[in-house]
Amino acid sequence: MSTTVVIVIVIVVVVVLLVVGAWVLMRRRREQQRVEAQGIRDRAAEREFEVGQREARAQETAARSRAAKAEGQVKAAQAEQLAQQAHVHRSAAADSRTELDKEWERADKVDPDSKPGAKQQGADPGAPSQNP
Repeated sequence: MSTTVVIVIVIVVVVVLLVVGAWVLMRRRREQQRVEAQGIRDRAAEREFEVGQREARAQETAARSRAAKAEGQVKAAQAEQLAQQAHVHRSAAADSRTELDKEWERADKVDPDSKPGAKQQGADPGAPSQNP
């Protein structure tokens, strides 16, 4: 055999060995990538339950928040209604006090024994009793 044929055969063998080596390395790399991907999937599957619980907790907290907000709005409406009722009661009480004071004044005017400028018992509910 001629030297050229031997060199060509050697080159072809080397190229074939390089191609086969590259092919083997690529297969190993792909297999490593498959193993790594499966490990990632396994870890993700393990965390799936935990993440589901967190999502459920978040939904529950959001629902409680909405309920508390609605309850707060109801309480605010009740407070406003009570404030309006208190205003009506204060107004009615003031009117009643004015009418009562007028009655006391009228009684003082009618009573011959009443001293001018002297308040009678009951005219001021906070005053101490004048009866001995």
